Amino acid sequence: MLAPALDTVRLTLHVLAAAVWVGGQIVMTGLVGPARAMGGDAAKTLARAFARMAWPAFALLVVTGIWNITAIHYSSQDSAWKAVLMAKILVVIVAGVAVGLHQRATTKGQLALWGSVGGVASVAALVMGILLGG
Repeated sequence: MLAPALDTVRLTLHVLAAAVWVGGQIVMTGLVGPARAMGGDAAKTLARAFARMAWPAFALLVVTGIWNITAIHYSSQDSAWKAVLMAKILVVIVAGVAVGLHQRATTKGQLALWGSVGGVASVAALVMGILLGG
């Protein structure tokens, strides 16, 4: 049996936003070195261009994540599912804050620290989403 149309739209938007947010961070990790080698502000220009796509994707993830929660029967879920959901919400907040701090970092150490925390938290949220999906 196929999923209802509205569920398909909701989940497609959520997965596409995750592909941009998480996948984009992974791609950016591979592009930063070559961009730095190009000299000038190439890496910063690339990062700003990514941010213009990443933050709307993050916002869409939050909106569709709330939609996902309202679309299921929360009260009928077991305690393990609810615990993973609460952990995921915390990890999503950490990811957003860390990436925001990465964007505002002024030293290489801050860039590395907050970029790493944001990336790991983003991947962790993705894995938790898969767990919640069953």
